[in-house]
Amino acid sequence: MPKRPDTSYHERMLAARMEDAGFREEYERARREIAQVDAVIRQLDELRERAGLTKTELARHIGRDPSSIRRLFTARSNPELRLVASIAEELGADIRIVPRKARAASA
Repeated sequence: MPKRPDTSYHERMLAARMEDAGFREEYERARREIAQVDAVIRQLDELRERAGLTKTELARHIGRDPSSIRRLFTARSNPELRLVASIAEELGADIRIVPRKARAASA
């Protein structure tokens, strides 16, 4: 079994940085964004599988290079919205933005 790298230094550094309210707020915002992108990609991949399409077939249907589709579904990336919209269209899905809660109006 390979030895797990020692990440304790980085964990301590992150813990120290998280004490700064501004850093913590930005860190949490970035985590939420990443989680949302990941959720959309997972949903599209599930729809692709249900449709019985391989990644290569999906790429062919939307006129994209198969490697870009493989990367989208296997790597942590920040996909372009046009690609996500093309895949959703091909799979008969809509992309929606749903507000979590109303924000207070600026004074």
